[in-house]
Amino acid sequence: MSNEIKCPLYKKCGGCQIQNLNYDKQLEFKMKKVVKLVGRFHRVDDIIGMENPYHYRNKVQAAFGRDRQNRIISGVYQSSTHRIVPVDSCLIEDKKADEIIVTIRGLLKSFKLKPFDDVKMTGFLRHVLVKRGFSSGEIMVVLVTGSEEFRSRRSFINALLSRHPEITTIVQNINSRRTSLVLGEKSIVLYGSGVISEQLCGFTFTISPKAFYQINPVQTEILYGKAMEFAAIRDDEIVIDAYCGTGTIGIIASKNAGRVIGVELNRDAIKDAKRNARLNSVGNIDFVCADAGEYMVGIAEQGLKADVVIMDPPRAGSDVKFLKSVVRLSPSRIVYISCNPETLARDLLFLSKNNYKVRKIQPVDMFPHTEHIETVVLLTRKAPANAPARLSKHPQKRK
Repeated sequence: MSNEIKCPLYKKCGGCQIQNLNYDKQLEFKMKKVVKLVGRFHRVDDIIGMENPYHYRNKVQAAFGRDRQNRIISGVYQSSTHRIVPVDSCLIEDKKADEIIVTIRGLLKSFKLKPFDDVKMTGFLRHVLVKRGFSSGEIMVVLVTGSEEFRSRRSFINALLSRHPEITTIVQNINSRRTSLVLGEKSIVLYGSGVISEQLCGFTFTISPKAFYQINPVQTEILYGKAMEFAAIRDDEIVIDAYCGTGTIGIIASKNAGRVIGVELNRDAIKDAKRNARLNSVGNIDFVCADAGEYMVGIAEQGLKADVVIMDPPRAGSDVKFLKSVVRLSPSRIVYISCNPETLARDLLFLSKNNYKVRKIQPVDMFPHTEHIETVVLLTRKAPANAPARLSKHPQKRK
């Protein structure tokens, strides 16, 4: 594969940091990084790359503004700045999503709607978010506006749908605050149901405007498949899905487990998780809105235990308080899904010093052309802990 940079915006955008390397070299670069950081704990299996490492992002987000000639532009913020780099098409974004965003940009001019000016706090459209279900084919468009007022709303929506009848739902999200956050608190469904669905590992998941969902569905199947392989869950075992989000991993784990408990601090995510469990008729999972570390400490204090803990923390990794709670709960196996090998190395060191041994390490390339790396790690308890009572196999009903 040639090392020619295919994207004309490579230097301006900064999103694809290693696109100057051909894909084989990118995988080699990432593999060396993982080995350097966590290879001391165990041999690292070869990184799993993509057959087609382009247009893999099922979520596309564009900021709107004006250029120096006062023309309406849409695109991405340049790395570490608030300057919009105009983008019509991106080599890692879904093609259809890019087309929809370009259409919306043209409709703004036709309907005399202005892009939002976040200095003067005036104007209409701040961002457009497009989410597409690669398996389902469903498409959600979220128009993030500076105010609720939407002149010629019905005509605008009809014009957008006439050009893109494949859109299944359109949502207006209002963000009137001076903030770097994209989405505001209030959303109004303008067309369709306000959500889309997607299939993953044999289950169906609902995706709302604010819901987190892995952005590379092809590699997510592989990543979660490896996590389940490493966990080797039996039908008499109790699994805790820490940082469970909208319940994706926990619901997939429920297929083999006796009982799964998903723990998440975000109430909206817990609502989505419960909805996803109902959608898939999963009866052996329970979702708890709580701090995962505090919840596990509470279980341990009651003399109860779980067999497997699956953890998928943010880039900052887990804090010591959380890791101590895992050690105290003393599951026989821990499956750690990491999106940052630096913090993974730090956390593995802690767990290795506290009665756990790393057994498997598998990197997966979720974000081709970028420096980001996902890694799945299996740890097992070194010595048998005292055998406290196990949690009930049947989930308790929670409000």
